[in-house]
Amino acid sequence: METPHVLAIPYPAQGHVIPLLELAQCLVRHGFKVTFVNTEFNHKRVMNASPENEILTNLVNLVSIPDGLEPWEDRSDLIKLADSISEVMPGKLEELIEKINGSDNKKKITCVIADGSLGWALEVAVKMGIRRAAFCPAAAAIWALQLSIPELIADGIIESYGLGTLVDLLTAAAGELDPVSGNAPDSVRETASVRKTASSIRSNPNSSPLLSGRSSKLKYSRTPVNNRMIQLSPSMPLMSTENFPWICFHDENINKCCFDLWTRNIEAVKFADRLVCNSSYELEAAAFGLFPNFLPIGSLSASNRLGKSSGHFWPEDSTCLEWLDQQPGHSVIYVAFGSFTVFDQIQFQELAMGLELTNRPFLWVVRPDTTKEASDAYLTEFKERVATRGRMIGWAPQDKVLGHPSVACFLSHCGWNSTIEGISNGIPFLCWPYFADQFFNQSYICDVWKVGLGFKKDEGGIIRREEIKDKVEQLLANEALKSRALHLKEVTAKTVQEGGTSSNNLNNLIKWMKE
Repeated sequence: METPHVLAIPYPAQGHVIPLLELAQCLVRHGFKVTFVNTEFNHKRVMNASPENEILTNLVNLVSIPDGLEPWEDRSDLIKLADSISEVMPGKLEELIEKINGSDNKKKITCVIADGSLGWALEVAVKMGIRRAAFCPAAAAIWALQLSIPELIADGIIESYGLGTLVDLLTAAAGELDPVSGNAPDSVRETASVRKTASSIRSNPNSSPLLSGRSSKLKYSRTPVNNRMIQLSPSMPLMSTENFPWICFHDENINKCCFDLWTRNIEAVKFADRLVCNSSYELEAAAFGLFPNFLPIGSLSASNRLGKSSGHFWPEDSTCLEWLDQQPGHSVIYVAFGSFTVFDQIQFQELAMGLELTNRPFLWVVRPDTTKEASDAYLTEFKERVATRGRMIGWAPQDKVLGHPSVACFLSHCGWNSTIEGISNGIPFLCWPYFADQFFNQSYICDVWKVGLGFKKDEGGIIRREEIKDKVEQLLANEALKSRALHLKEVTAKTVQEGGTSSNNLNNLIKWMKE
């Protein structure tokens, strides 16, 4: 029997690369050959970040294709990056697959696993006759929100206008567009039939012949009609419309770019044979009840396989583990804000002062670009004041840190990977979301699982040092909350063990990919 060969391709961002690479390593252990495709820019970062990647490359074939930008161009310009990716990468991916398939019949790609944000990769797989799975590295509820956009428009929660909106496409099919404006008349836009059709599309994107071949015309307004709390279903957690992931940027052009990406992928995801999530029934029962075709196989984290996390863009400072060895048990505040969070000088200094006021040991991950305004003189003075109990590093082996017995809590931006890693280690959270899905993840942590606390901002939008100190004290004094965190650790650990729900789902996915 030929060895099945999977090609995995993540969206080119740190939080997308790590969980898909975790899945890739899992598939290798089950007898698959895996080719993992990063952009050339990110491939170099991953390879340069860790000298131990030689071990990884023996398991997973790490390759790259260009993203269309020159090495010196700014990839934090999300609009330029998105345009370049969609223009260049589909053709380069097709060329790569053709090259692999043409080199040896026994090494042909048998399945493509693409990030749910790369709908075009699924389309390439369709074109080449390869089975495919879409992978969601975020909470299943966020994917549910994305696929519910047509219904949110039909229900009037998100504004819609123009011929390109879903509701207008639906009414156009019924011949009900206004002959002058080209829009659907108000009396028609909220009809039960429109809402019912939008709801049907949400539950089964494959069911809509109206959308066939029209993905390029799916242009929605991204703005909520007004700020409110909504639920995708009666059992789903509340969501604030002002925190929808596509309106989290201060730049309207970036917001539009993100929303257009989401809506294009509604159409593209219908090409997937399987929809795979880095989550579990136990964490998100309501989301999986709403979308039963989602397949939870998580939590995918290095701590669950007793291994080392891979795919980081920055070199890990493992000397912090030796420092943690010297701290009392359950005493250290671990502070890390992922790969995107940026602070202005005022907020950065308030955070620093807040950590100092706690009078507790802390380990703080400060990327070189965490703040562009804090002066070297301030940082030098701060480090001198807290030298006996504080440690600042550029990047941490987070899975190892969170599993260390000296760590008491996790002050986090609430990215889904960090959320999963904290939960997997039974660590309570102090939640400081920055953008995108992180606000909803905070609601899971604080309101649903009840294993963390959030911060309050002042009138100027700043989280002050006193608030930081107070919340640290409240969290560490809350024995019930800490107990729930440990219980959630046990629950999620069982899901990936033999016979657990995620383990069974993964086995079924593997069986399908080997057919």
